[in-house]
Amino acid sequence: MRNADRRSNLLDILAAVATVSSTAPQTTKLANHVQIRSGDRNPWTNLEFNDRRQNFQFVIVTDRTGGRRPGVFSKAVQQINLLQPEFVVSVGDLIEGYTEDPGQWALEWSEFETMVDRLDMPFFFCAGNHDISNVPMSEDWNRRFRRSYYHFLYHNCLFLVLNSEDPPKNGPFHFSQEQRDWAVETLKANRDVRWTFVITHKPTWTYPNADLAKQGWTQIEDALAGRKYTVFAGHKHAYARYIRRGQEYYMLATTGGGSTLTGLADGKFDHFVWVTMTRNGPVLANLLMDGVKPKTIRNLADPSAGK
Repeated sequence: MRNADRRSNLLDILAAVATVSSTAPQTTKLANHVQIRSGDRNPWTNLEFNDRRQNFQFVIVTDRTGGRRPGVFSKAVQQINLLQPEFVVSVGDLIEGYTEDPGQWALEWSEFETMVDRLDMPFFFCAGNHDISNVPMSEDWNRRFRRSYYHFLYHNCLFLVLNSEDPPKNGPFHFSQEQRDWAVETLKANRDVRWTFVITHKPTWTYPNADLAKQGWTQIEDALAGRKYTVFAGHKHAYARYIRRGQEYYMLATTGGGSTLTGLADGKFDHFVWVTMTRNGPVLANLLMDGVKPKTIRNLADPSAGK
């Protein structure tokens, strides 16, 4: 073989080696918790993992009572534990209430708290009309929990939990002046949060004949102006999404409360809401309880056992 041919073959071999070297998988370290061998072509779409630190997930449960159907809420607790959100928030109606018998409501609270104690994550209470149906029940709530409205911050998101029965039986809903002032001051003190979630029991905006200003809602709603927020309520046992003041307002269905369960078109179904907070705002999914199943839905014996 001539020298020129040998040089040409050597160059071809070196080029091939260089090509293989450049396309061979290399270990890529994307973060402290991700390492993968990656080349110019790979059996995946991309490595932009959806694991941003500012993302978090929580669940909202809705009315358990008002014609309670036994076993539904306890089933929801089991299903939520399968999904492992970071925490759970309620929109109220936790016990049946509507009694002035302390022994009766004590039994109902004991039953409910036994169920939520089975959750693997925190549960945040919200007062509904069944929970504080009258003044004695309202006073009992305050003895148990010290407050009927409160707020907390999580990953720079504000959760404003309101009491739409303050005091009980004062119109279709009511927010006391004290609660209104507290809400306004809380919102002022937390102007720069990523998002605000307003949690209340009664969907105030669905009462066309109510005087929203007199009942205290207008002052709270006006204080929300200029920020990104989402409102969640329950009470009417029928799901609906509204756009009001440019924001999303949700009226949730049931998690065991009385319902005809006539389906999606009527908004009557048992569910809980899965919320993922992202850098662009919350992403919601309604999880119908009929569709959340444990891993044990079908178990088979190993056909090759012993081999």
